[in-house]
Parts: sequence; structure tokens; C-alpha cells
Amino acid sequence: MRSTAWILILALGVAGPMQAQAVGPVRGTLFVAGGGMRDPGLGRTFLELAGGSDARIVVIPTAGENADYTQEWDGLDAFRALGAVNLVVLHTRDRRVADSDAFAGTLRDADAVWLAGGRQWRLADVYLGTATERELRALLARGGTVGGSSAGATIQGSYLVRGDTRGNTVVMGDHEEGFGFLVNTAIDQHLLRRNRQFDLIEVIEAHPELLGIGIDENTAIVVRGDSFDVIGNGYVAIYDPHTTVGNGGRFYFLAPGDRFDLAHRTARRGPGTGRPLDGLTHQEWP
Repeated sequence: MRSTAWILILALGVAGPMQAQAVGPVRGTLFVAGGGMRDPGLGRTFLELAGGSDARIVVIPTAGENADYTQEWDGLDAFRALGAVNLVVLHTRDRRVADSDAFAGTLRDADAVWLAGGRQWRLADVYLGTATERELRALLARGGTVGGSSAGATIQGSYLVRGDTRGNTVVMGDHEEGFGFLVNTAIDQHLLRRNRQFDLIEVIEAHPELLGIGIDENTAIVVRGDSFDVIGNGYVAIYDPHTTVGNGGRFYFLAPGDRFDLAHRTARRGPGTGRPLDGLTHQEWP
């Protein structure tokens, strides 16, 4: 059922009425981080996107392993250190609760949401297809910001990479559907830090309609509409089955400051040059 559901979502993303907005959100901003978050500049950028220190930020820690998270959860400390003063923890393990107006309504006056790290299948199990997911989409539709790191990054794609309950070394597992805030994408994280740079090839070979996006630690992409900018200290890898690099290479890297056009799958170097990346050939993978 999960596989059928996410394939239907992909098909709607390709053939539906939103052709003018092929990949990214029509409104709002996505902040997609590869884990680590040791660079305080990343947190400051998210806080600015959220609306500043007074912004109402809802933090969802459900990807973590704890059964309960209170409003005193120490995961809020990093936000407080940046000056955030209006923080709310939202968490449940019960889909019925997640689908209730009382629970999901917490998101209605939020300026931003942060999806914390852990295992992305836990987010999928609880929130997919519920009122909570609908409120996340409504937040974007009114111009808000959805951010996340590690598991909170991967869940924003349409295909759920490393969504297997047996462990995070299984790249294509028993959970395959993400929230799809970035349509027709598969997002991986901790890319170079954990030597994962070859892992998304398996996913894209099996599902060539997808664009693979691998994000290293201390690195993020900021998505507005159908383009994103790379920020932080590491690299973002792009896996496009219609593009090869050099002698048949199947991914290429973007650096901080580079910009990627999601609709046309083209990349340009950072400010001051704006030139296309060298060495890319637009042809199918061998």
C-alpha cells in the first residue's frame, strides 16, 4: 500500500494541474539540512526565515526514540541559544491523535516548524495522511517555513530514503513515502560524513523519475519555489538520471553559494559568476 500511495503522489506531481510549480512549494520556504547542525549560522538562517526571535516555532521531535517529549525537552536549547523565545513542542505516537483537530490545530498560528532528527519512518508512521500533515502543507501555503535536519530532511522528499525499520543502512526499505514537499525527489543526509555518496544511485536506478539530493552535515538547502541555494560548510550531491559527469559519473557536487533550478534540473555557481557547472553532459545514465 505504501509503495502504491507514493507512486500515485509522484504521478500526480508530474501529470496534475501544478505544472507551473513542478517541484518546490508554491509558497513558503523549505530548509533542508543534512545533519550535524554544528554551524550556528545554519540555525540563524532558519530563525531568520521563520521570522526572527519572536516567531512562533513548533518543534516536532517524533523521529527520535523517546516515547514522550515535554515542553522542557533539551532539544529546544539550541533554538533558545539563538534567541528564539516562542517555542512549542508537538509530539505524539498515536495516529488518531495526530489526526485530531485539537493536536493539529497547534500548527495553525505557527510561523515555522522544525522536524528534528532520528528515524524518518517514525514521522511517516504517525503523521502521513493525517490532519497534522495537512496543517504542515497549510503552513507552507500561507508563506511559512518548514525546516528539518537528518530525518527531518529526508521526510520532506517524496521517496523516503533509509525508511526501513530494521536500520538506516537499508536505503530502500519498508517505508517508501515521504511528505513530498519537494515533489519527485529522494533526499539523503549525512552524505560525506558517513560515506553515503554512492547510496542514492540505487534509488534513482530503481525510480528514474526521481531527482536525488544528498546533503552533507553542516550543510543545508533553502528552497523557494522551484530553486534552492546551498548554504553551510559542506556539499550537496545531485543525482539526475538524465545527466552524467565526466566518464559516466552519476552524481555531481554543489558548493555553498551554488543555486539549483529544480524544474529544469540545472545548476549554477555562486554569486559573482552565475555560470553553469562545468563537465556535465545531458544524457541518460549508461
